Amino acid sequence: MPNIVLFSGSSHHDLSQRVADRLGLELGKVVTKKFSNQETSVEIGESVRGEDVYIIQSGCGEINDNLMELLIMINACKIASSSRVTAVIPCFPYARQDKKDKKGSVERWSRAPISAKLVANMLSVAGADHIITMDLHASQIQGFFDIPVDNLYAEPAVLQWIKENIAEWRNCIIVSPDAGGAKRVTSIADRLNVEFALIHKERKKANEVDRMVLVGDVKDRVAILVDDMADTCGTICHAADKLVSAGATKVYAILTHGIFSGPAISRINNASFEAVVVTNTIPQEEKMKHCPKIQFIDISMILAEAIRRTHNGESVSYLFSHVPL
Repeated sequence: MPNIVLFSGSSHHDLSQRVADRLGLELGKVVTKKFSNQETSVEIGESVRGEDVYIIQSGCGEINDNLMELLIMINACKIASSSRVTAVIPCFPYARQDKKDKKGSVERWSRAPISAKLVANMLSVAGADHIITMDLHASQIQGFFDIPVDNLYAEPAVLQWIKENIAEWRNCIIVSPDAGGAKRVTSIADRLNVEFALIHKERKKANEVDRMVLVGDVKDRVAILVDDMADTCGTICHAADKLVSAGATKVYAILTHGIFSGPAISRINNASFEAVVVTNTIPQEEKMKHCPKIQFIDISMILAEAIRRTHNGESVSYLFSHVPL
């Protein structure tokens, strides 16, 4: 693949190396460091003049530092005369802050910012020409950009994992832990030719669920919870208890982005999951050491194919909408 350079940010070097290996490329030379006042410094170690540059940096770990590092890397490549700079962001930072919420008993609009839009503006101003990401928390985030955005889906990898690892998958039911994920679970249920259910949840405040109501019949079936992300895991662990009490024989959770902050690991260890399966858009090695229930699906093939097709001017959206891995 001529005229292409692939750089890795510091957030998820393992995923970047997997993508590079699948493309048959070497990762470009870049040195990132911090000054004593915690400012980020980036040095691009090779020429990018006229090159098609791809920078892989996920929104995880020290999110604010990693976002700033990505912005500086984009700008460094842009002012070094690269022909195009594509930011590959497997887990988009601030994706949950995509709208203003109504607050209070009189349903007044809050004064909360729309931070996902701010991040979109920052990436564009830094010089990004194209964004590749995966399973955006809200698809309308694509509309925050005035540059092309390819939102890839982990669905083909999820379907493959279910068929290869759950013997009773033909007697399973796909469950969404909230109403917002109904479209996601119906798509997977249709492709597996099984039924789906959803759980209606009411929140007192962020990361705290008040009550849950199951809509659907899970009795004597394998229940597979599917969601785009899990943070403190309060919702999916409550959902698992709800499914077990409703008669599910086994409960799995399949998530695209396993953030697992705060008490998440202890909650998963104490919950009635057979397994909690996540993709490696976020590093999971350390968390897997403390929680044997966590397994991961490698999505480097999807990212690598998206980069290859983008570089060659081919369609990305058609491939991942219609063709399983």
